[in-house]
Amino acid sequence: MAKVTLKDVAAAAGVGAATVERALNGRGNVLPETAEKIFIAAKRLGYRTPPAGIRHGLVRIEVVLLRPETYFYSRLNRAFERIAALLDKNIQIQRTFAREDDPADFSRHIANPQARRSALIVVAPDHPDVVGSIRKAASGGIPVVQIMTRPALELPYVGIDNEAAGRTAAFYMARMQSNISGIFVALCHSSAYENHKARIRGFSNYLLDHANPSHRFVEVMFDEDDEMKTIELLTNAFARYPDIIGLYSAGGDNAAIATVLRRYRQRSVFWVGHELSDATRGYLKEGLMTIVLDQAPEVQARRAIDLTLKRLGLIDADVDLEPVRFLTVTPESL
Repeated sequence: MAKVTLKDVAAAAGVGAATVERALNGRGNVLPETAEKIFIAAKRLGYRTPPAGIRHGLVRIEVVLLRPETYFYSRLNRAFERIAALLDKNIQIQRTFAREDDPADFSRHIANPQARRSALIVVAPDHPDVVGSIRKAASGGIPVVQIMTRPALELPYVGIDNEAAGRTAAFYMARMQSNISGIFVALCHSSAYENHKARIRGFSNYLLDHANPSHRFVEVMFDEDDEMKTIELLTNAFARYPDIIGLYSAGGDNAAIATVLRRYRQRSVFWVGHELSDATRGYLKEGLMTIVLDQAPEVQARRAIDLTLKRLGLIDADVDLEPVRFLTVTPESL
């Protein structure tokens, strides 16, 4: 192969050779947007590694996450942090935590970032303003990748098949209790996230497709992952339905659910929930929880970054576009 020259990089970036020389040698007087195009062109063509004089974080990938105090998002955040430490110094992963309870503020941040971004990875609530803002960002020419939930169906998505997760929960719950009569109930954060809606939809559809006259799915309760609300909703459900035999928690407030189930130990409740953690390991061992479906956030983070780098032209390797495989964990597999 012919050796890649500075002129080749200039042609690929659509700028002059002098501009490329200034950018790659850190001589200044190059707009950040232009320097980014030059860097990407040089990497794509296999041009020599830019010297240390070039600015750090030239390509800035913003990752917008939620609720850092929760187990899942802290785990996802740590995964992005580890990946960032291994990337080229010119590629920066900026992790931002947005407020899910303020869609207007969330959408404003997507539309008007505090710093220039080269690409966006986002956990987006299914709200018209938020979805509109990420579509606008994508139409502006930057790669946008949705992670964990997919409110904009036309944009790239990295995450599990949430409907399949709900169907899996129903499959185990119904098949392993096929000779027991009783009621199934479900808990969900809210209708704000497409992934939660898909899980409940899959759970319900499986039970409809494989109807068992001895089982009835009677209610979905929205707890917004609020501990006191979860306890109140579930306690009231046990009062209304003394024959509950199955509980699917599509959200993440497992600690509150465990508190209630300990009060009703005399009942045998088949509980399927999400995310393997120290807490859910304990519930499995204790016999409170029957099955945990873990959505492998570390795999989601790695694949989201790889897909973004691919769309930026910084890597050539193919990226798996199939849903991330979720893990089914039981007390016997710990």
